[in-house]
Amino acid sequence: MQQRDFSLHGAVDLGARQAAAQRRQQAATASGSAGQAGAPGYVIDVTDQSFNTDVVERSRTVPVIMDLWAEWCGPCKQLSPVLEKLAAEANGAWVLAKVDVDANPQLSAALQVQSIPMVVAVIGGQAMPLFLGAVPESEARAAIAQVMQVAEQMGLAGAGDGQRPGAAEAGAPPRGMGRGGPGAGDAFADPGFGEAQEAMDRGDLDGAAAAFEKVLASAPGHPAATMGLAQVDLIRRVNSYDQAKARRDAQDNPDDPDAQARVADIDVAMGQIDAGFGRLLDTIRQTSGDERDRARLHLLRLFDVFPPRDSRVTKARATLSSLLF
Repeated sequence: MQQRDFSLHGAVDLGARQAAAQRRQQAATASGSAGQAGAPGYVIDVTDQSFNTDVVERSRTVPVIMDLWAEWCGPCKQLSPVLEKLAAEANGAWVLAKVDVDANPQLSAALQVQSIPMVVAVIGGQAMPLFLGAVPESEARAAIAQVMQVAEQMGLAGAGDGQRPGAAEAGAPPRGMGRGGPGAGDAFADPGFGEAQEAMDRGDLDGAAAAFEKVLASAPGHPAATMGLAQVDLIRRVNSYDQAKARRDAQDNPDDPDAQARVADIDVAMGQIDAGFGRLLDTIRQTSGDERDRARLHLLRLFDVFPPRDSRVTKARATLSSLLF
């Protein structure tokens, strides 16, 4: 049987990515016909792949405000129009970068997203958390005014000559401003990420793995590199399987953790995340000793494919804990 090739993104939820792509296309069509709000280029959609160019590099000349959101998030739908309004008022003094967290898991991991909406400022390649939740317009305006003050101190000229909103209303520094933590610029600054992407683009899985390993050697536990390496390892494993045989073996040997792990890999790579996790949880439930431990370790290995706070991982971890303790 011919084996199926998987890309890096095939190891994550393809359904979320496809839906996000459709939403971006619909939004672009709608904005083109409506001719409303915001000057072109001041509100952009950002992906894992475009982050370095559209956010990190851009932030060296103009502040970038990142709006991390998802389609299912009600508060996000309240906050996003507020930020878009402020971006239109700013007329290019700063850029609003919108990130669909479901479709861009590497960014979610790098930014350690735990809840949304989440707003982050990026200035000169460094990220500063601004606020969580759908804050009132006055609070968002004041937070952005603080960002502009920092940008001016750093000598950023801005993308245009527009009015910078909210300077008169600026109060205390917004929540989280300048409190440290991993910045988005730092998160993807290592050249190993570029090497990994180039390797993936040419289909060199071993090269991509080596690039992620290089990042982890200099920054052990780096969330985005850990996830990238786990995704590449998953793709390599799945590409080595005869999928039809793997499914037959799993059906004939329900208590064999290795047989179940192979099908769990296939399920996760195909975007059937809950099915893959559930298969290994069932194996853990039905086995003991070394077999149970092999299934457990493989499940933990699959968890690394996703951001640490992914809801499916959180749910599966809870189930795993109840089975083990």
